Amino acid sequence: MSSLVLRDAASLVPFAAVPVRGPDLTSIDVLANASVAFEEDRVAQVGPTVSGQGGFDASGCTVVPGFVDCHTHLPFFGWRADEDAARLGGARYETLHGEDGGIFRSARMLGEASDAEVLEFGESLANSMLERGTTTFEMKSGYGLSIAAEIRQLQLARTLASRVKQTTTTTCLAAHAIPKEKSAGEWIGEVASDLLPRIAEEGLAEACDIYVESIAFALEHAARLAEAARPLGLRMRMHGDQLEDGQAASFAARWGFATADHLNHTSPDAIHDIGAGDTVAVLLPGATFTLRQQRKPSARNLIDANAIVALGTDLNPGTSPILSMTFVIALACRIYGLRPLEALAASTVNAAFALGLEDEVGRLVPGLRADAVVVEGPSFEHVPYRADHDPVAAVVCGGELVYVAPGHEWRTRSLSS
Repeated sequence: MSSLVLRDAASLVPFAAVPVRGPDLTSIDVLANASVAFEEDRVAQVGPTVSGQGGFDASGCTVVPGFVDCHTHLPFFGWRADEDAARLGGARYETLHGEDGGIFRSARMLGEASDAEVLEFGESLANSMLERGTTTFEMKSGYGLSIAAEIRQLQLARTLASRVKQTTTTTCLAAHAIPKEKSAGEWIGEVASDLLPRIAEEGLAEACDIYVESIAFALEHAARLAEAARPLGLRMRMHGDQLEDGQAASFAARWGFATADHLNHTSPDAIHDIGAGDTVAVLLPGATFTLRQQRKPSARNLIDANAIVALGTDLNPGTSPILSMTFVIALACRIYGLRPLEALAASTVNAAFALGLEDEVGRLVPGLRADAVVVEGPSFEHVPYRADHDPVAAVVCGGELVYVAPGHEWRTRSLSS
């Protein structure tokens, strides 16, 4: 049986409980001068002394669970830098969307690319995510906008999952934009009656998502999808309150959705609703940063209301071309007001809870998957402090040391001795 030990870290953050919310965020345990041992693909031991043969010297560094990116739009193909330049010049996101840019343009780009091109593009991004510490991530459809194209994107996601080292989950976001030849109600009816049963039968997704905004879908459409998804065993998610207060977060909480994502315009009453249940508030500072939104989610109010807060990159070609969770953590601290260990919890244990993977990933406790990140600095506070610095010294994914950053090779000498 193969083993690996990350030895003598200056600090180690295991996260024993799940999720971490409210007052518990102020008392997160940090182990000083600690090690973690892995056996095969599982965590075996955590503490000041552990047994094991292969050793990686983590002295002077901090060891945390592998990052869980609970909101991406992989697989996609191509970028939209010209649209970003247009927004920087004063164009509005809603205007570009209405002119067949945005989601519609990415749908065309995906449709015109071959399967091989999409998979090569996605695998390159996933590998870059891994080198930055992301050991679990979610994928979505939503750039299909027809039954056949949505199924193709979900099938590509499953194929991509088989090619990467990370743990992945997949979400059907067919309700991302209204196809030009249909009304919103017609498309939602097709998704509910035709698409969701097929993807459930074929095991193409674990969840269903919907984009609720004035440029997309309404709460009545979310209700229709929820009624169709639940008997099929699909968890419900919602993009909402990103561009305006549509009471999406309140609806998601009251209907027991797994997550409500973005939440830039969520009202105080809706924050109370989120805090009263287990719907995870998934905050996406990369989109706020890229779109230069003045309105930001009330992260501190969410935490004070006992909400479960998670973070994701929202990696997509239009509004958040960002794949680094450490950069997202820095943004969350700087522009949303999260504290470093709160942001870490939101990027690991709470993000795993958002995906329904809390018993598999997101924590360094015996029995869970052996995913860990070694970051430079004796405490996690160094990560958001140096926002433009890549702090990742090493990554363990599934018990395998998959990445060692240049300049840290000396730490692996005991592995070959």
